Amino acid sequence: MGLLDGLLGNAAEISASDAQGEFKTILGSEERIEKAYKLIRDHIIFTDKRLILVNRQGITGAKVEYQSIPYRSISRFAVETAGQFDLDAELHIWVTGRPEPISQQFTRHVNIYEVQGLLAHHVAG
Repeated sequence: MGLLDGLLGNAAEISASDAQGEFKTILGSEERIEKAYKLIRDHIIFTDKRLILVNRQGITGAKVEYQSIPYRSISRFAVETAGQFDLDAELHIWVTGRPEPISQQFTRHVNIYEVQGLLAHHVAG
């Protein structure tokens, strides 16, 4: 992930095995990370059971919020591909009981169709 992408708030893919080791304490005993993305200090993690948003807070990042979204709670989602002059692709996820979507940006180097396919697999079955 380039510095410019990080400053612009764009997530870039990281190794699922590295993420599995880093986040093993918050995973279920049989839960497996399928894809993971990093945004400066924050992470977006797709497991075989749920979506996890990791938000490091404060100057030191010592305080961490782990938002767990079971795939069955996702009512719909949308992806917006990067255009010719856009620097990023976007993912919007609507969760049951929440009127506004959760939105995340990805660098143009991330295959947003792969992210969409992963969500379609888990949400639509």
